[in-house]
Amino acid sequence: MKLSEILADFPMIAAVRNEDDLRECFKTQCKIIFILYGSICNITEIVKQVKAHGKIAIVHMDFVTGMAIRDVSVEFILRNAGADGIVSTKPNLVKEAQKQGFIAIQRTFLVDSIALNSLEKQVELSMPSAIEIMPGIMPDIIRQVKSAVKIPVISGGLLSEKKHVITALSAGADAVSTTNHALWYA
Repeated sequence: MKLSEILADFPMIAAVRNEDDLRECFKTQCKIIFILYGSICNITEIVKQVKAHGKIAIVHMDFVTGMAIRDVSVEFILRNAGADGIVSTKPNLVKEAQKQGFIAIQRTFLVDSIALNSLEKQVELSMPSAIEIMPGIMPDIIRQVKSAVKIPVISGGLLSEKKHVITALSAGADAVSTTNHALWYA
C-alpha cells in the first residue's frame, strides 16, 4: 500500500516521545507512528514493538541518540532495526532512504518566506515520499505547499486541539502528526 493511500485511510500520525506515549499509541487507530526518541542501543526494540502491533514504524533520525548523520545510519535503521521509513530534517538522509525504497519524510520548519520559497528546490533534491511542515497551524501556508509539491503534505507541530487538526486537513494537509494523545483518537 502506498503512503498516500495509508494517509487517506487514517490521516492521524501518532508521534511518540517516550515509552508512555508508545504504550498509548498502541490503543489507537493510528496506522503510522513517528518514533521521536531512542538510542542506537534500543531503537531496534522500539521498532519491533510498533511493528508487533501492526503499525508502520517511521524513525525520526535526528532524535536517535548516538546516531551519526550519515547514509550508513539510514541503512542501519531500515535494515537492522527494521523500520518502515525515516523522517529527518537532513535532505541527504531522506534521499538515501528514498533511494533504498523506504518511506522517506522530509521535515521542514517554515519560519519565514525564504524557507517557504526554497521548499520546492529542497523537495527536488531530497525526493521525499512526503513532506512534514512545521508549525502545522498555518492553513494558508499548507495550501501553498500543497499546490507547490506533488507529494503528501503532513502538518505537524503546535496542533493542540481538534479544530487545529480539522483546519490543517481542510487546508489540504494529507495527514497530521502530533504528540497530543487526545488527538490520536480524533
